[in-house]
Amino acid sequence: MDHFDVLVVGGGINGTGVARDLAGRGWRVLLAEAQDFASHTSSASTKLIHGGLRYLEYYEFSLVRKALQEREVLLKSAPHIMRQLRFVMPHDAAMRPAWMIRMGLFLYDHLAKREWLPGSTGINLRRSKYGAALKTRYRRGFAYSDGWVDDARLVIHCAIDARERGAEVLSRSPVTQVQRDAEGWTARIATPLGERVVRARALVNAAGPWAEQFLRQVARPAGHETLATQSLRLVKGSHIVVKRRFDHDHAYIFQNPDKRIIFAIPYERDFTLIGTTDVEVPAAALSGLAKVCIGADEIDYLCEQASRYFTQPVQREDVVWTYAGVRPLLDDATGNASAVTRDYALETHADGAPLLTVWGGKITTFRKLAEDAADLVSRMLGESRPAWTLGAHLPGGDFSDWIGAAQAGPGINPQRQFEALVERLRLQHAYLPATLARRLAHAYGARVAKVLGAARQLSDLGAEVAPGLFEAELRYLRDEEWACSAHDVLWRRSKLGLHCSPAQQAAVAEWFGPYGEAGAAAGEASGCPFSTT
Repeated sequence: MDHFDVLVVGGGINGTGVARDLAGRGWRVLLAEAQDFASHTSSASTKLIHGGLRYLEYYEFSLVRKALQEREVLLKSAPHIMRQLRFVMPHDAAMRPAWMIRMGLFLYDHLAKREWLPGSTGINLRRSKYGAALKTRYRRGFAYSDGWVDDARLVIHCAIDARERGAEVLSRSPVTQVQRDAEGWTARIATPLGERVVRARALVNAAGPWAEQFLRQVARPAGHETLATQSLRLVKGSHIVVKRRFDHDHAYIFQNPDKRIIFAIPYERDFTLIGTTDVEVPAAALSGLAKVCIGADEIDYLCEQASRYFTQPVQREDVVWTYAGVRPLLDDATGNASAVTRDYALETHADGAPLLTVWGGKITTFRKLAEDAADLVSRMLGESRPAWTLGAHLPGGDFSDWIGAAQAGPGINPQRQFEALVERLRLQHAYLPATLARRLAHAYGARVAKVLGAARQLSDLGAEVAPGLFEAELRYLRDEEWACSAHDVLWRRSKLGLHCSPAQQAAVAEWFGPYGEAGAAAGEASGCPFSTT
């Protein structure tokens, strides 16, 4: 039987973040995820690193400040998978008065220090390129800064970092039972190679939407009483992807008559991502690993609200892809699902072996959540070990070996660093088409050398299994990033599925062999939150 200091259950952003932080402090960590990493909520976000401008209306000043403090920390930690993004808010006087928006943006600019993100400004939409795609009744607007992140790759980066700092990392390995005694936890894990029984001194429950269910059905102390003391509100957020609706690099934030907002974000070169909705779902809907899908009414809602602003209406037949995920929000008795807090809570149980449960959270604050969780676990284990992630790079985020320490210094704008990386990559691997070089740099950052290996010409990368996807990259994803199927590669590790025909997607599945084809089918059947339309 293997022994660990901490067993972390859940391979979303919080679980991988906590495992990474604990491993970096020298604890012996086992991370177990029931499916593929980021199979659910953590790959189904709006993909924003943001303070949450609309949360100011609910007086969530502490949450907004904490998130704003984390923005530039995260953007500097992995400039390849994160980037600055400017947002344009057309002003609709029927929604909110201009003075209220200006006041909100002033607070947004000043609640936390900004080193290089520009502040908010006003825009004359009639004279600006950012008004060209909008209906002419929108004459003025506002612009402000936040960030964008490839959410699924962020999870993978955290899992890689945890592994490289000493953690054992298991995917497709559900924890079926944990038993608590005075000395620790005994866990049964259904791995692809068979059942495995391990011991851990402490347990971290980071199961996301299943956190409450895990405590009620899987984790049992000696007396068999439940360990669940809080309840989650499960709120589904759904998104649609349509062909590109505008020709610039800014995103839009639209105010809706129901006082909610939606975003329209440039996505994957040729597309626009529109979301999100807030639909409360019963806990029973997540029985097992049930699939969560967008509803027809949600598609209609997003199309209708986007069409209020865009000159070119967004219609149901324009939708090329949809995805949905369930946010595990703390039940604060708020009637409106949109107003439920997005903050997190960390609950500890020290009667016997230590237990920590993560309730709630959002991608922007994952690093701080993980740091707080690791502080608590370390204290419960009897040794306070120092935090380390503030200022640390995620895997691939340190470009200094490529572009030199001077260009990769902490005072250099991360986007300038990324462009220098792309330039250097193209110089060293001139055989790479420009689009492919940029995509690989975005996906892997400084680790792109591990993908390309000793290749000196395009043919050295092996067969082109799908457009721009070569065998060398597939081998890397299989061997280094736990990819087991075409679905893992095309819809989580990348979004190349948007650019591939069904035949090309089938070719990737064939490369993985029968297991890969079966894995893709199983992923769709047992909980993959993505669908094509």
